[in-house]
Amino acid sequence: MSQESLQHHGGCQVGGLPRIQCMSCVAQLSLVYILASQPDGGELGICGIVITVLCYILVVVTFPFSLFFCLKIVQEYERAVIFRLGRILPGGARGPGLFFVLPKIDQYSKVDLRTVSFDVPPQEALTRDSVTVTVDAVVYFRIQNATVSVTNVSDAQGSTKLLAQTTLRNMIGTKNLSDILMDREGLSSQMQLFLDDATDPWGVRVERVEIKDVRLPVQLQRVMAAEAEATREAKAKVIAAEGEMTSSRSLKQAADVMAETPSAMQLRYLQTLNTISAEKNSTIIFPIPVDFMTNFLNK
Repeated sequence: MSQESLQHHGGCQVGGLPRIQCMSCVAQLSLVYILASQPDGGELGICGIVITVLCYILVVVTFPFSLFFCLKIVQEYERAVIFRLGRILPGGARGPGLFFVLPKIDQYSKVDLRTVSFDVPPQEALTRDSVTVTVDAVVYFRIQNATVSVTNVSDAQGSTKLLAQTTLRNMIGTKNLSDILMDREGLSSQMQLFLDDATDPWGVRVERVEIKDVRLPVQLQRVMAAEAEATREAKAKVIAAEGEMTSSRSLKQAADVMAETPSAMQLRYLQTLNTISAEKNSTIIFPIPVDFMTNFLNK
């Protein structure tokens, strides 16, 4: 191999000029990578490209110490949204596992993708039939698009909480009191669908909504309790009257049978006397002959 070839290929081992050539190679590779990662070719601009190339050179020069600053880790349930010079890097959120950032010019935000729950504070509102009720609920949601949740809303969880409160009040105003008390599942499903549609531009998915409690004013509770008690008393009277009617019919049928059979009447009379005499009392019973009673009844 010629001397010129040795100076060109093996110059990294001798002198200062080869070192400059290595830095030039790093700069060229960095520039190619940056341009390849920018499909539209001009998001960073000339100044941004120059700064990025310098950062790559700094990482190479300080290797391996730069790895402590450039390599980051996110868990299985997390994603990292990386901003380079204020712009989101192409390719979406990084993770799970290791990812690479450039010092000083890259910033990243970790987003938790696990399901989160929060309590909706008790909301007092008027129902459609003008009854004041207080309703509270619990909402389960998760981040389904990490990039959108970071770029489209400043606080996805806080915004979802506020939206859940206003949605619950609005839902109460469209329902009658009987619908709220008897169809909590329907109210929960309707609220879940509305929240899911409203939070979709924020990258949030509302998975479930549960109505925890419905509280009525004390005066209304007393009125409803009195109404329920009156209803129970009316039903009890109806049942008692129906029982008396049934027993009267049975008693009439028994009386007709005994009237047709005198011996049955006499046996019933003796059974009654035996029952009375078995009790401990001071009553003296003088049985009346059945024939005398029959003659008396015939008169």
